[in-house]
Amino acid sequence: MLRVAVVGSGPSGVYTAQSLVQQEPGVLVDVLDRLPCPYGLVRYGVAPDHEKIKSLQNNLRTVLEHERVRFLGGVRVGPGPGGLTAARLRELYDAVVYCVGAATDRHLGIPGEELPGSWSATEFVSWYSAHPDSTADGFVLGARSAVVIGLGNVAVDVTRMLARGAAELSRTDMPQAALTALAASGVTDVHMVGRRGPSQARFTTKELRELGNLPDTEVTVDPAELALDPDCLDPSALPAAQRRNVETLRDWAALPPSGAPRRIRLRFFLRPVELLADGRRVGAVRFERTAPDGRSGVTGTGQFEDIEAQLVLRSVGYRGVPLDGLPFDADLGTVPHRAGRVIREGRTVPGEYVAGWIKRGPTGVIGTNRPDAKETVTSLLEDASMLVRRDAPEDPLDALRAEGIEPVEWAGWEAIERAEAALGASLGRGGVVKLPDWAALLAAIRGSRT
Repeated sequence: MLRVAVVGSGPSGVYTAQSLVQQEPGVLVDVLDRLPCPYGLVRYGVAPDHEKIKSLQNNLRTVLEHERVRFLGGVRVGPGPGGLTAARLRELYDAVVYCVGAATDRHLGIPGEELPGSWSATEFVSWYSAHPDSTADGFVLGARSAVVIGLGNVAVDVTRMLARGAAELSRTDMPQAALTALAASGVTDVHMVGRRGPSQARFTTKELRELGNLPDTEVTVDPAELALDPDCLDPSALPAAQRRNVETLRDWAALPPSGAPRRIRLRFFLRPVELLADGRRVGAVRFERTAPDGRSGVTGTGQFEDIEAQLVLRSVGYRGVPLDGLPFDADLGTVPHRAGRVIREGRTVPGEYVAGWIKRGPTGVIGTNRPDAKETVTSLLEDASMLVRRDAPEDPLDALRAEGIEPVEWAGWEAIERAEAALGASLGRGGVVKLPDWAALLAAIRGSRT
């Protein structure tokens, strides 16, 4: 049997495991994750009110329950006590596929970015998704106006969460502390701002239109900013996705004010240049007006505008981080590879592979990971005759336990699911409610082992 470790249980990792067992009957796959919970960004990145996308967990679950796939949570890959190095993984398994995503976010690199009240959208998402590593709090405390910097789907998600009412959010799996804080929020104005024009925005039309369906919320678009984008004047030549975006924005720009208690203002051609302090925390964002440069980019105009904000969320992209023991391209934020095979010193290394964002960068949607994983698995199986080793342990799990590592197996994850269902019932919220932190997750797991 070929034993393969897949590091990461998000979509790219699970699709890699699925492709392996579908294509090769003689393979056993261990899906390792640092967290005791599977599904990666589907659990900790998809907005809680996106129940249809979150239901993808059911498909991922089917893979992880396959007879030749084993979930091993709570296993940290990296140096230090209790961690598994890349070299040790290669001793335990015939092949290792790293599907670790892009673990950090990009910074703006402007003065004032570190002021209290300035956060990454990733931190905000982790908070309302109950990621156990999240220690941040107080996002909306004392805030009246928020600025979200970015024009992608994550920016739309966090904008929507800031404007959503407690009644809709209480039906989701959002942790109770986040729900309570958002229910008490005094944020009435949310400005979603991008340095480019509407035709270059990266959000999808489906996500964009959801903003217009929020109760008691008005969406405004400045017609003058639409007019700055040549493609908005005649969007017929745009690809279908961008054309639909522009048409939606033009419809909103034509609407009269509704007087709704909450307002989402979509702004374009504004580049952040500084976060301004109000006392000891952020009080406004200074933007420079930009204009199309004729080469699909923008240039500064020297005109500035300040937008009040006690909360600033930057959503300008993710970035991969180096993995101890693996080569890394710092410019691209990825592991060098050829068709998924890791490249060391100009040569591919049989037995070491990558898939997902750490392979191609943070691009595409969840479904993009399927063909990406299949390409990597094809490379791995082409190398199979060189990979099976007689000196590998019969079962890596026994070796891990002998080293003092006690992975969270599927029964432990099921115990977490039961505890979250019980929490939701106790709070009267009509469904599961996520356990809020490491302590609660570990308590649920311990209960399953007694």
